[in-house]
Amino acid sequence: MNKNGFWGPWHTFKDGHGFSKLSLKETLQGGQCFDWESLSDLYWRGKIGDSVIECKWEESEIFWRCERINPVEPKCVENYFWLDQDYQQKLDQLPWRSDPVLGKCVKQLSGLRILRQPLGQTLFYFLLSSAKSIPQIQAIGTAVCERYGKELFPGIFSFPGWAKLAEVSEEDLRSLKLGYRAKYVAQTAKIIVSQPNWLQTVQSSCYEDAKVELLRLPGVGEKVADCALLFGGMFLEAFPMDTWIEKSLEKRYFLNGWKSSHKIHFAKIHFGEFAGLAQQFLFSGERLGILK
Repeated sequence: MNKNGFWGPWHTFKDGHGFSKLSLKETLQGGQCFDWESLSDLYWRGKIGDSVIECKWEESEIFWRCERINPVEPKCVENYFWLDQDYQQKLDQLPWRSDPVLGKCVKQLSGLRILRQPLGQTLFYFLLSSAKSIPQIQAIGTAVCERYGKELFPGIFSFPGWAKLAEVSEEDLRSLKLGYRAKYVAQTAKIIVSQPNWLQTVQSSCYEDAKVELLRLPGVGEKVADCALLFGGMFLEAFPMDTWIEKSLEKRYFLNGWKSSHKIHFAKIHFGEFAGLAQQFLFSGERLGILK
């Protein structure tokens, strides 16, 4: 099939999505997801499940299309991008109107969202994240997908799944530059495969119970667990603490010298039950230099 015949028609996001050029780009490539690559400054190619998607910003509208062989329904795209009223309702419960720091991030990153991604795949990528930058995590994860996933489009491969990864030796994973993370991936794969429906059980648990389960996995500490739960399970009470967030809480909220656990406790009280959404605004605000 030629390139043009591969793609279905273009669709637009429904009105009121709230995205800006900057917030769309940051949502796709700001560190919560590793499935998207830039074709140009405002044009991306990625995947939702095993469907290949293209997305672009053009004249203040967002367009998307999917491949014809394994298409995705518009409702799935809307769900993935969190394009329902639930987003605005939860955003409105954050204290951004009374908190000038959060308010600045919300106003300059209008529409920034947390994508609805699969928990298993998200856990895999964040197991790779220790001491790695966003491009490095994406490169290592892509190498694993290329070796053990199926090709969906030239240069785009599916996540292999934990059952497939359980068949891969630690040595083979190390050959793909996972380093010491190879042990964590290999061991985690065997644990997940040995417990049928484990991922579904975690997904359906309350946040506290889900986190306890993740912390039992090798290589999963507080940050990795909270990243996997926030970005792969939409547990919006999760508040991952990385260097950007440490900096933000110390510099903007005067928590210098506080223990990380106390900072997280402060954040959950101050930002409320959807603190994870606030975290994403603060993270991007610091990373992009919006907060100076």
